[in-house]
Amino acid sequence: MTTNDIESHMRDLYDIQISDSTISRITDKILPIVKEWQERPLEEIYAVVFMDAIHYHVRNEGRIVKREVYIAVGIYMEGHKDVLGMYVGQNESAKFWLSILNGLKNRGVEDILIACVDGLTGFPQVIEAVFPETEIQQCIIHQIRNTTKFVFYKELKPLMTDLKRVYAAPTEETALAELDSFDEKWSGKYPKIAKSWKNNWANL
Repeated sequence: MTTNDIESHMRDLYDIQISDSTISRITDKILPIVKEWQERPLEEIYAVVFMDAIHYHVRNEGRIVKREVYIAVGIYMEGHKDVLGMYVGQNESAKFWLSILNGLKNRGVEDILIACVDGLTGFPQVIEAVFPETEIQQCIIHQIRNTTKFVFYKELKPLMTDLKRVYAAPTEETALAELDSFDEKWSGKYPKIAKSWKNNWANL
């Protein structure tokens, strides 16, 4: 954002008048603190690290463009969470995640017990390249979203009731049996859903 953009937002949101020069001075003081935060040393081991990208439409040189903010959130061995880093990229790719993971390693991370990720192609491979012992946990929410986006609205509720029996099952054996039942009932209309769950089963 330009200093004019920031000045305009401050006026619209908070009814505060701040000059461009004041905004520049504040920015100049904040940017080194931000850089220090971005490069701070991290713990050697994290129990879980969640990695995902949030997609934004932003104005860039007079045009609206899509930008991704890549976010890594770690859970310490003691249980509390921390944002390990936020990175702006052009579009979500495994290659960009590889640079982020190498950055985490350079900041002191030696191992991640579980990496929780979406179904981005090549993501498990880049994690394995940097942290070979890490278990991959594919996010159930992403899997559900991906499998229900083409379902007719009127059928969404009954289909989700049946699908919940799969991902809320108390044991893997029960979950697989429920997946077979789901496949039998819905494969006529939506053959790709059960197939997708079966293909991703090991990580789910």
